Amino acid sequence: MPRLPVTVERLAVFSALLATFGELHPLCDHWVQGSKSAARKRLYGKDLVHADGSPATPDSGQPTMTTSTLGRRAVACHVASYTAVQLAAAIGITRAFGYRTKPAALLAGTVINAGTHAAIDRGALLLWLAARTGKTGYIEHCKAARVDDKDQITSELTGPGSAWMELDAALHRAIGVGAAAVTTWLTTRAGSHR
Repeated sequence: MPRLPVTVERLAVFSALLATFGELHPLCDHWVQGSKSAARKRLYGKDLVHADGSPATPDSGQPTMTTSTLGRRAVACHVASYTAVQLAAAIGITRAFGYRTKPAALLAGTVINAGTHAAIDRGALLLWLAARTGKTGYIEHCKAARVDDKDQITSELTGPGSAWMELDAALHRAIGVGAAAVTTWLTTRAGSHR
């Protein structure tokens, strides 16, 4: 097959990767992510807990970790599943259309998506960015209402329906644009061969 002009090739690869990274983000965050990872990924603290999140007691005899360690483990588990789905889909889609993206390029895009996803999902970076851009009020104002099994209404800062979740998704998708651009550039730059 004759090689397409580089501009057309770049636009096609970028579009395929951008669609894959962006459109799979909600699937990975809401269907692939485990409930325990979602509940624990923003945990911080020095209190000792067990792997199931229960408080550790001096006589429990089970391995313990800090609450922060449990939070980091939860986000790592989520990012691993998120990354696996996005990477497999990027390879599958580009190959289905007869294109082979360079492995090093895919690795670069994957590292961008995975590393930033972990940092944003832990929460501290998102709050820092929100404070620097004047979005803290938005986060505090747009909480999600929850009704428990006793019909008591509470508010939730970070879950579905909240400004936090909207800002989180917007950051991930914007970073996906960068990851798609880097992957495309590394795959199609002058002198690279597929």
